[in-house]
Amino acid sequence: MQSKIIDGKSLGLMLSGGAAMLNSHVSELNSLNVFPVADGDTGTNMYSTIEGGIAALNEETDSIGSVSGSFARASLLSARGNSGVILSQIFAGINEVLKDLDQAGIPELCEAYKSGIKSSYSSVQNPTEGTILTVFREATEYAVKNMNDESTVEDFYRLHLEEARRSLERTPELLPALAEAEVVDSGGAGYVYIAEGMYAALTGDLQLSPTNSEHRPSAPDISRFTRDSVLEFGYCTEFLLRLTTAKVDPDSFKIKTIIADLTELSGESIVAYKQDDIIKVHVHTFTPGLILDRMQKYGEFLTLKIENMSLGHSESVKKKEKKKRKKKYATVTVATGDGLSALFGDMGADYIINGGQTANPSIEEFIKAFDCCNAENIFVLPNNKNILLAAEQAAAVYEGSKIHVVPTKNLMQGYSALSVINPGMGDAKTILAGAMTAISSVVDGEITKAVRDVKIEGREIHDGDYMAISEGKIVATADSAEDAVMGMLEQCDTDFSEILTIFVGKDVDADRRVSLTDRIGEEYPDLDITVYEGGQEVYDYLIALE
Repeated sequence: MQSKIIDGKSLGLMLSGGAAMLNSHVSELNSLNVFPVADGDTGTNMYSTIEGGIAALNEETDSIGSVSGSFARASLLSARGNSGVILSQIFAGINEVLKDLDQAGIPELCEAYKSGIKSSYSSVQNPTEGTILTVFREATEYAVKNMNDESTVEDFYRLHLEEARRSLERTPELLPALAEAEVVDSGGAGYVYIAEGMYAALTGDLQLSPTNSEHRPSAPDISRFTRDSVLEFGYCTEFLLRLTTAKVDPDSFKIKTIIADLTELSGESIVAYKQDDIIKVHVHTFTPGLILDRMQKYGEFLTLKIENMSLGHSESVKKKEKKKRKKKYATVTVATGDGLSALFGDMGADYIINGGQTANPSIEEFIKAFDCCNAENIFVLPNNKNILLAAEQAAAVYEGSKIHVVPTKNLMQGYSALSVINPGMGDAKTILAGAMTAISSVVDGEITKAVRDVKIEGREIHDGDYMAISEGKIVATADSAEDAVMGMLEQCDTDFSEILTIFVGKDVDADRRVSLTDRIGEEYPDLDITVYEGGQEVYDYLIALE
């Protein structure tokens, strides 16, 4: 049925359709790497992002503003990786136009999608054409341009989808690396699948409800807390609070007020953030009633969930120390592999987020880490170029501390930066400057095996070849990981280097490790070699040359 109006229920169905279509192509999207490396995660990141938004939908509401707002807020906090963050910003921009509407016509729909262009481009410091940004922008501009007085909602989304497909096919023309690898942009492809699912749900070709049953929590095991039990762990309490003008000024209200109240009331594991006039809170407490009473000083609840943590339903339960007074400095770092995580902890990291190339942490995970640090200044080491944007977005919305994101793009840069972050050495500006100097002076290397034949950067690479990747480029290939390391070192100016640090991967045995260090020691006797059991997957060796 053709319509010139779209309401909240229709939008919810369309978003669920987009998520379902994306979910069925996650593996395909993960494989669309320019480099033939088994570390693709674009599909996983985009689905995690949109899945978080779908889980927040309320199928009972007809208001498009309510549906759009719930989805935008939840997808932002669930956003993982660059494509996930950009996707969340697309919907955040759309929501800026729809948020106060009960339903939208073609003019509002056009303005909303144009707002999505502005929001997504502004979220990236140096927008790159030939990516999801281009696909969404060109699809929107084409659909808007071709609207007229007779156009329907179905017309808008059909034209948007048709141009998105054409734009995706043009991405290799804008990014030579895509053309050489003979692939299209993975983020753009993910958006096309979302657009396909949304249009199919709109036209009735895909039957879904706004909230998929797989997102609904299973029933808690109430037998774990009997009449003879004693409350040991307290309650996991989560809520959305709408700030109301009858009680506060929502625009000037500061999240630190909420955090101070929760701390005063002995709350633990506090995660609190503010977006527009919505406050979201996660807190562990023995007295949820006191907290709820206090929160009603500022507004009214939109959603509320309280779970007895003895039931083990919402999360693993650990006894935690109550928060102490804020310290001056803390460091949050992302790491993968047991050895690297342990090493970063020994080097002084206050909070280690488990994640990496194939497991990008969400914005909400960063926010939780910031809160757990309980520090005035927090230095953040993302250690992956695909995690950097999520860290920056988390820093932008967090109000409990001053967040300093050190733009480390790999674990080797993170190791180098962490080695010079010393809370006793000057103020935050000085510490940050030292970390930036450290990451600029390290030459990074990642040694891994190719998973398909490809021609890239003029180099023929075959399935099973080992590659040395440095500063985002393949600098050597070989039949073994150890030969690839030696090939990389031959390309480096080792005359001006003093220290070589090697992080050994999970699948490398002691004989290979010893053989490699012996070869390097003979070939480069002036280098001071340090070897750590990193335990990372995918990469046999990670190399830091300083």
